[in-house]
Amino acid sequence: MKIAVTGATGQLGQIVIEKLKEKIDPRNIFALVRVPQKAADFKVEIREADYDKPHLLETALEGIDTLILISGSEIGKRAQQHLNIVAAAKKSGVKRIVYTSLLHADDTSLGIADEHVITEGLIKSSGIDYTILRNGWYTENYAASVRSGIESGSFYGSANDGKISAAPRQDYAEAIVAVATSEGHQGQTYELAGDEAFTLTELAEELSRQINKPVSYINLHPEEYIKSLITLGVPEGVAQMLTGIDASISKGDLFDDSHQLSKLIGRPTRPLKSNILLL
Repeated sequence: MKIAVTGATGQLGQIVIEKLKEKIDPRNIFALVRVPQKAADFKVEIREADYDKPHLLETALEGIDTLILISGSEIGKRAQQHLNIVAAAKKSGVKRIVYTSLLHADDTSLGIADEHVITEGLIKSSGIDYTILRNGWYTENYAASVRSGIESGSFYGSANDGKISAAPRQDYAEAIVAVATSEGHQGQTYELAGDEAFTLTELAEELSRQINKPVSYINLHPEEYIKSLITLGVPEGVAQMLTGIDASISKGDLFDDSHQLSKLIGRPTRPLKSNILLL
């Protein structure tokens, strides 16, 4: 079975490549990357691939059985980019697609969900076997908050007491590999999230405990939060997006207690207390 991974030089993709090497012969792993030089030390076959260049995608997918499609990072362009690679997968005879979507993509207020819903539809209508992995939040998304807490004793947000069922990228990567290297997942959609949820206040409390000094979470009105981010040099569009994400968190859109992630990886997900200082 030959498995290709898109976005292989990204933060999640690199972990997936390493976890795959623990499961299958590296000769059957193919890293699809825009800049092959960045993957020179992967010790798997490297193939040049660019979401915006369909002719490259078809060549990159030749002979591939399973495509791990890690969603693109260019918000606003992803629907077309994913269409390109799904079309190329069909032309190249790919037998199965494993796609990383978003938690509760079809029932969330998160603005970034739209492109995931479109992509899920494209994959389902392609005729290719598929598994949809709807990833929740990565614990690493709060690395900046942790750094701010350590340096200044506080960090800001606008999520109120919304609970976040986060897990580290490594846990999600293990789930991707588990699904891609085993049978019985065809046609399934999994809602993946950490076993233990936390609020941003609880994040501050845990950080306080681990560094043995007070850290506080300061909850701002959305308009205040946008202004504070812009003051820090964050582009206005990004500031609005981040504030929108916190609004969705306050509504419970990043909470999930189905434990499907831990079931796929065969162990509990790593809790906040075990990895907060590694962010």
